[in-house]
Amino acid sequence: MKRVVEYRKLLNVDKNVTLKELKTIYRNTMKDNHPDKFIDDEVSKQAAEERSKEIINAYHFLVSIAQKTVEKNLPEYQETINTYSILDFYLEKQTLFVSYLNGMSYEYIGVPKNIYIKMIHAESPNRFAKRHIYGNYIYRKTSEGTED
Repeated sequence: MKRVVEYRKLLNVDKNVTLKELKTIYRNTMKDNHPDKFIDDEVSKQAAEERSKEIINAYHFLVSIAQKTVEKNLPEYQETINTYSILDFYLEKQTLFVSYLNGMSYEYIGVPKNIYIKMIHAESPNRFAKRHIYGNYIYRKTSEGTED
């Protein structure tokens, strides 16, 4: 959740921002922080490049968790979690990374370490995820499937 809060703060948006509003804010923020504005000042140009990368990452991340994006990808997500077993999973900084047998991967944001430990010890990580992960945490797709 920390990453979500930081990215929203960076772009100065709240959780109810629409994709259209987010795109406008992103473009205006990039105009103000674009490295090309600092052609004669190498130090400022470097700082602007770093800030631009952060802004781009924030924008793409926030688009991926936006309600409209989630709704658009819902059928694919539901097919993955209901049809395919979990291949692998790990936790990093309260983000649970889950890979499925169809090659799809998702991040679940804000998962506490104690939930992850329970998932490790669960008889069935799939059943545990259905009861305790899915629907309880913000998620986003991180990679495409390679269904054969």
